[in-house]
Amino acid sequence: MAFSLTPQMETIVSIVAYSFCSGSLVLVNKLILHSLPYPSLVISFQLFFALCFIYTAKFLGYLQVDPIRWIYVFPYLFYTVAFSLGVYCNMKSLSISNVETVIVFRATAPVLVSFLDAIFLGREYPSLRSWFALSIIVCGAYGYAQSDDAFKEQGLSAYFWPICYLLVISFEMCYGKQIIRSVDLKTKSGPVLYTNLLGWPPMLLFAHMGNEYQRFWNDLWERQGSRFPPGSIPLLLLGSVVGTGIGYSSWWCRDKVSATSFTLIGVMNKCLTVLLNLLVWDQHANSHGIASLFLCLIGGSMYKQAPMRVTARPSRDQIVPEGDGTWGDDVSMADDEEEQVGLLVEPMPPGASSEVLQRRGV
Repeated sequence: MAFSLTPQMETIVSIVAYSFCSGSLVLVNKLILHSLPYPSLVISFQLFFALCFIYTAKFLGYLQVDPIRWIYVFPYLFYTVAFSLGVYCNMKSLSISNVETVIVFRATAPVLVSFLDAIFLGREYPSLRSWFALSIIVCGAYGYAQSDDAFKEQGLSAYFWPICYLLVISFEMCYGKQIIRSVDLKTKSGPVLYTNLLGWPPMLLFAHMGNEYQRFWNDLWERQGSRFPPGSIPLLLLGSVVGTGIGYSSWWCRDKVSATSFTLIGVMNKCLTVLLNLLVWDQHANSHGIASLFLCLIGGSMYKQAPMRVTARPSRDQIVPEGDGTWGDDVSMADDEEEQVGLLVEPMPPGASSEVLQRRGV
């Protein structure tokens, strides 16, 4: 970055940037699909746009970009599958449901992520307050379902794609945090490059499976006077810019907060989407549905992030005797201040865990 930010300010800026992009991308994509009903082709164009931006900026010397290496590709392959499926499910949901339907199912993601966070990322299970907050989210989602015309007309089939989106996005949130912790990319462009590059082929495949190529060419040549609907190209370019922005801001924000916090930030972002949707789109829910939606958002705001699991502190008998130069020396057992300082600045050997660092006070 051209200027320096404090860690706290950098976290705030990353959240604001991610919130802006996330809150507007759902609405922009909904508008795009109204003019260009080809979900996978739209996503493919947005991914290709991001790749062009990255390599153009690199060529002009404005960006540093990590090289393509198999050691980085392999872990991102798993994330790319979830990323591609999540984006596809989201676009399919938007194509058959209103914006609020997608938002409500997105709001229930913290319920699953809290379990995954505890099982795989070393956090405690939610507190009673947090379980109450999650219950409010579930009640809000149920209340919304009762007011949704799509559910009344289509039944459970109206929620097939939103449910798929919920399951995939929950896994993606946790696995994305694990990648940040384990894959040592040096630049902010690295994660964006890998996810877009590896996600592009699956999107093209999804377009083929959905017969979008044929429909696109048929619609293109059958239109009279204009090859594309008015305003569709500017919207597509706007969505590509916002999509590139969310690629950078999401990985930046994910690096600064926990998986559950990142998920809840995404839920809170939808407040902006609801307000904009009420102003510019005519396919929004009724007042009961909107109230249920905001109940979900209130529950999300009440959720308190669970702390990391505390590892058992070794007993005095387990601590390596002083003076042998082993990493196991405990700072609290040092006899004087000078020895404590020496232990704190002692180099960390390869493989030392973060729990050891926390125990050492570093």
